[in-house]
Amino acid sequence: MEARPTAGPLRRLQAALYRHRTTQVTALLAPPFGWFGIVYLGSLVVLFISAFWYLDPQTSAVVREPTLANFQRILSDPVYRVVTLRTVGIAAIVTILDILLALPIGYFMARVAGGRTKALLYAAVLLPLWASYLVRVYAWRVILSQGGFVDWLFGLVGLKGVALGYSDLSMVIVFTYLWLPYMILPVYAGFERIPTSLLEASSDLGAKGATTIRRVILPLALPAIAAGSIFTFSLTLGDYITPALVSNTQFIGNVVYESQGVAGNVPFAAAYALVPVLVMAIYLLVMRRLGAFEAV
Repeated sequence: MEARPTAGPLRRLQAALYRHRTTQVTALLAPPFGWFGIVYLGSLVVLFISAFWYLDPQTSAVVREPTLANFQRILSDPVYRVVTLRTVGIAAIVTILDILLALPIGYFMARVAGGRTKALLYAAVLLPLWASYLVRVYAWRVILSQGGFVDWLFGLVGLKGVALGYSDLSMVIVFTYLWLPYMILPVYAGFERIPTSLLEASSDLGAKGATTIRRVILPLALPAIAAGSIFTFSLTLGDYITPALVSNTQFIGNVVYESQGVAGNVPFAAAYALVPVLVMAIYLLVMRRLGAFEAV
């Protein structure tokens, strides 16, 4: 009787992987998770460690000795407190405005619009994301500047010389426009997942439209709203390009950029960069309690 050929090492490895599905999943996810751990988490660890170093004022060299001087400077200097409060405050305002704009748009797309209209609205929401970030910011800079479209529009009603450029208001307008799609899409998905039977039951029980929205629709859409707010809040909190282009005020990102790029004070930049990280950690804990991660 002829002997069966023995399987090679590669064939045996394939057979072992086939029998152990957990090993398959581990081998598949190991490279991306390893890259994530090295590049992202590793950089955060380095950032955290370097925040405790300091810059020698005489030699301008980074001294790798632990100190709390950078954090004491952030807490004691009123300038950095104002910058922090301004950044968090404008991020919160932008998030609220995006929620107010996204709710009617998302509801119309999910519950009212037909197939073709829904597709057109979906494309209109995604279309700005295909354009460059800088192109959109510069376009708004022209629109809000002296002699721009807003100035011309106010001139039609006799209010000439109205320019919103280089102000906190212009920054809020541009941020609200930039991150609105990131709020509309989760809100739209949240409204679409609401069963029609619940709305019909609310109507059958005699609830009016406002009552149905307040007691049925909004509670069910709250996780989606919270998920969208994570994008708008975090993107505004970490931005430094828009404040530099459309306003004369500074965000945390501008201070971090100038500290490490112009002044060369990398330890202080690392310490101040931990402020938005801490703010986002607190924000994510709050959003988690609202069920945001279930709707992402």
